[in-house]
Amino acid sequence: MNERKVRRALISVYDKTDVVEFARELTKLSIEIISTGGTATLLRENGIECIEVAEITGAPEMLDGRVKTLHPFVHGAILAKRDNPEHVSQLDELNIKTIDLIVVNLYPFEKVIQQQGTTLDVALENIDIGGPTMIRAAAKNFPDVAVVTSADQYADILDEMKKSNGALAYETRKKLAIAAFQRTNEYDGIIYQYLQDSDQENKPEKFPKALNLNLAKVQDLRYGENPHQGAAFYRDLSSAAPGLVGIEQLHGKELSFNNLMDLDAVVRMVKSFDDPCSVIVKHSNPCGVAIGDDLHDAFVKAFATDSLSAFGGIYGFNRTLNLETAEELRKIFIEVIVAPDFEADALQLLSKKKNLRILKLDFSEPEINEFNFKRVAGGLLVQDEDLADLDESKLRVVSQRKPTTEEMEAMKFAWKVVKWVKSNAIVFCQKDRTIGIGAGQMSRVDASQLAIDKAGKAGLSLQGSVLASDAFFPFRDGVDVAAKAGATAIIQPGGSVRDEEVIEAVNGHGMSMVFTGIRHFRH
Repeated sequence: MNERKVRRALISVYDKTDVVEFARELTKLSIEIISTGGTATLLRENGIECIEVAEITGAPEMLDGRVKTLHPFVHGAILAKRDNPEHVSQLDELNIKTIDLIVVNLYPFEKVIQQQGTTLDVALENIDIGGPTMIRAAAKNFPDVAVVTSADQYADILDEMKKSNGALAYETRKKLAIAAFQRTNEYDGIIYQYLQDSDQENKPEKFPKALNLNLAKVQDLRYGENPHQGAAFYRDLSSAAPGLVGIEQLHGKELSFNNLMDLDAVVRMVKSFDDPCSVIVKHSNPCGVAIGDDLHDAFVKAFATDSLSAFGGIYGFNRTLNLETAEELRKIFIEVIVAPDFEADALQLLSKKKNLRILKLDFSEPEINEFNFKRVAGGLLVQDEDLADLDESKLRVVSQRKPTTEEMEAMKFAWKVVKWVKSNAIVFCQKDRTIGIGAGQMSRVDASQLAIDKAGKAGLSLQGSVLASDAFFPFRDGVDVAAKAGATAIIQPGGSVRDEEVIEAVNGHGMSMVFTGIRHFRH
């Protein structure tokens, strides 16, 4: 297919960024401009001649602007196939001139619904009808018509048209059509999600028959989990919470795919604690977690859990990072540090490390029960996020010995940590810190042994510690291993057919055990 010369353009935009300059350049190419409402007024104020759509349709804008371009004289001019004699004949009979370029962007529905206090009525008024209709019409007929949906496209369009005497190539028109359908698909998806979420009375099904994902690329990444894999970072447009998109990078090189994966784990863990907290993550698993009187205290304890694995890790803090803590951090090889803020002297000190990524992120953003996705061959597994916190009213002491106050505090801490450890997961803790972490093992007793071995290598004693298990113990062997290591209490979901055998083992060792009634598998 060959080039198509643009003789008439219809411009109707909500976002008027650079539209005056774009329209002025079109007129220099002898292109006639049709426009509507505020766009037409703006163009005329800047000395650009244009024809109002109402002059073409013979019908005024009506219903507070809801109906402007929805007319056969507009859509016939867009949809007519230029190489179809019948179409051309019908246009001639009705004295309709073809429109070769549509420049349209849409009411900012996604921005409006993110504003606090937006009502359903306000949201509905920001659903664009005429815009998407024109965009789809032009994109459908891209062999003859070009459609521009973003100011970001203006420069390339003008550059090509200036070089070809006002014409656009078939490849360009097709590329623009693809972008146009992508935009309308995204737009409709956001509206659909908003209306479904707001329809509390009819209680729409949680997992719809068709699932539309509305994602916008934030940035390309250098590569994925491995250098041979391409990768990019996308934002979920249907989410009210910015999440990791809200990161402000203060220093260092670009974030990688693996950095972002680990950051997600860090942020979720740090937000679980109200006290000053330090979390160190490697390969999405915690190397150490601790709370303290201040960040420095918390960091020292978290780092001591597994200082070897902490090499090149992601470090997270839930308080403004101070100089005292920064002085310790600069001695270590670290990939990323994230905190809600940094004292000026701490930031200055850490910024001396050229490649260290220093990130600022608001941790006060609440966790939202959004979908969690896991890709499988040929499909997608969809589930709720695991936001279940420990319900103390449902804790059940199943051992003969009740836990001491200090053991109970330690078990609550351990339960918060084990939720974020890859299954099978075992965590030995004191009331304010991790002592040994066993992650991702094929058996629970192996996870227990790994945690014990790590604690030993770190020179940490498990005497008087507590153990948290993300799921039930299928056999008593895990209890026996924990008791031998020095643990005095265990918190676990319960629910095994051998619970009685496990409880008997606990009682035999003089330990205490609490059932939560909820598990935290993390595959």
